[in-house]
Amino acid sequence: PCQNGGHWTGTGCLCPPNVDGARCQFGASTINITAELGPSVMLLARVTNRKFSGDMRDASSVAYRSFVDEFSRTMDRIYRNVSGYRGTRVLSLTRGSVVVNYKVLLHPPAGDPNLAHRALELLEAANTAAQPQNCSRSAAVGTPWGAVGRRGARDGQVGSHLTHLGGSSPPAPELCRKYAPANFSRYYYPYRTQSSFLCVTNCTLNVPGSIDCNRG
Repeated sequence: PCQNGGHWTGTGCLCPPNVDGARCQFGASTINITAELGPSVMLLARVTNRKFSGDMRDASSVAYRSFVDEFSRTMDRIYRNVSGYRGTRVLSLTRGSVVVNYKVLLHPPAGDPNLAHRALELLEAANTAAQPQNCSRSAAVGTPWGAVGRRGARDGQVGSHLTHLGGSSPPAPELCRKYAPANFSRYYYPYRTQSSFLCVTNCTLNVPGSIDCNRG
């Protein structure tokens, strides 16, 4: 009974991001893309104690979302002391145990926008994270991953980039289409508030020109 990429769990529908409703029949009224527009560092991680399955290629699958949820919680613990850390966004999963292509979101730097030192901080935090122990009774509790490795375009390198907000102009409509559910993407347009960038529709409440869409 689930629509728009939703998966039936036996008791209800598990909806993809930015999709709402008991049957995943509605697009979300508001999509907040503020974090996506800030500075970020791109990284790859290899998780060696998980096996890749074909459905992990599908971002709407239960296997993908379950893995990403666990990965995000783990990286939050590893990166919690890195200056400016705001979270991670997984971009894709591929075979090789499980190779995670992900983006680390950061607060805008106060001074020099060069993110090289941030990339080094992230790598150091990952490399010094608690290594897993064996299953003996005396083993300490460590990270749930068998190992987390990092690599860039070449071994030992990490690529980083800074995304600028471009003055006071709102993001282009194409950006909203990128994050909106495919079946509803044409209805979303960018809207800027004092502190955030949003993707909204004519049904979004408290937006100039919005209409009462009741449901959907």
